[in-house]
Amino acid sequence: MDNEMRPLTDEELMSEQATALPDKEVASVLDLNADLDLGINAAAPIDLAVAANANVAAPIDAAASANILSFGSDAQALSHQDAAIDQGIVADANANSAQDSVIGQGDGSTGTGTTDTGTADATTGTAPAPTGTGGVTDAAGALNGNLLNVDVNLDADAAIAAPINGAVAANANVAAPIDAAVAANIGSIDSQSYAISDQSAAISQHIDGAANATAGQQSNLQQ
Repeated sequence: MDNEMRPLTDEELMSEQATALPDKEVASVLDLNADLDLGINAAAPIDLAVAANANVAAPIDAAASANILSFGSDAQALSHQDAAIDQGIVADANANSAQDSVIGQGDGSTGTGTTDTGTADATTGTAPAPTGTGGVTDAAGALNGNLLNVDVNLDADAAIAAPINGAVAANANVAAPIDAAVAANIGSIDSQSYAISDQSAAISQHIDGAANATAGQQSNLQQ
């Protein structure tokens, strides 16, 4: 019977000493302090020259006929087109692009970054010596501090330069004759639908010229 567990009496509970734990916001597990100082210089001069000569011909011929919900009906569509197109280009397409860039960036200093490794805070987190007859340690004092302190200082300077130069020259002839015929009977009985499309296209295209694209770039970058 003596080895069995028994509850403490009121007198025994009163004789014990204990300290209440602090609130959650008092006990901080991680103290992180980050100081970022970023300096960015960006320069992107862009130069583009475009020259083009173009001829476009698109004769379109279409015919459509339909019988819808009809009985004993005829639908006819006739379309006739003659196209004689003569296109010519006597010209030169010249695109000249010259770019001179003088870019100076930065102050010559390099960015440095320092990191303070995490250390245990022993100033406020040290537990006091045991007091009282019960020999209970002050648990509140042990949690009144930051278990890990991290200080990060980052100082970075970045200089970015991207000079872009381009030149495009083109001579083009485009011809797109289109001929279409559509006939339909929809919900019709004993009906006829006809669609006839006739197209004649004579297209002559010629280019007498040159397409020249010249791009010159000179960049002086100091970063």
